[in-house]
Amino acid sequence: MTRIRKDGAEYVGYEYKEKSVPASFASLYLDSYPCFGWEEDPNGVSRKENAETAGRAVLRFRRDRKLCNRAELTRLQRNFDSCVAEIDTLEQSKRSGAVIGALVTGIMGTAFMAGSVFAVTAEPPMVVLCILLAVPGFTGWILPYFLYRTLLRKKSAKVSPLIEDKYEEIYEICEKGSDLLI
Repeated sequence: MTRIRKDGAEYVGYEYKEKSVPASFASLYLDSYPCFGWEEDPNGVSRKENAETAGRAVLRFRRDRKLCNRAELTRLQRNFDSCVAEIDTLEQSKRSGAVIGALVTGIMGTAFMAGSVFAVTAEPPMVVLCILLAVPGFTGWILPYFLYRTLLRKKSAKVSPLIEDKYEEIYEICEKGSDLLI
């Protein structure tokens, strides 16, 4: 039974969804969720950002409760969400290995420099040992920048095709969802 409001419009019952996503993926969600029957909620109330949601966007959606193929659309939506999570993980993996390599190198350089300081402050001062330890110490302080860039470039070359494959999978998922809405 369809309910007609006093103003002559047909009543539509909605289900609502609030999604906190990384800010870099907000546009992707806004463009893709309509393929699963969701539309941006025009009545969405904005909340203040806090430390917990820094770098994240809170998106609010709604969709008709009487949507056909809702179970299949929900399955496709979950598949989409997992693909986006994998892309996010792959993006983070680019930087994490490079950061770890640079930090380890910097810490090793600091350890050599500490040994150099201890060698020069010993009684009697061991200047030759100080110099021998200072060279790798300074190298360990200078090298991390270049090491970071090199590792980042190599990891990006490996991960970029995987990310592109995930975006292609997202495109196919959205296409299937859009076909179910017709």
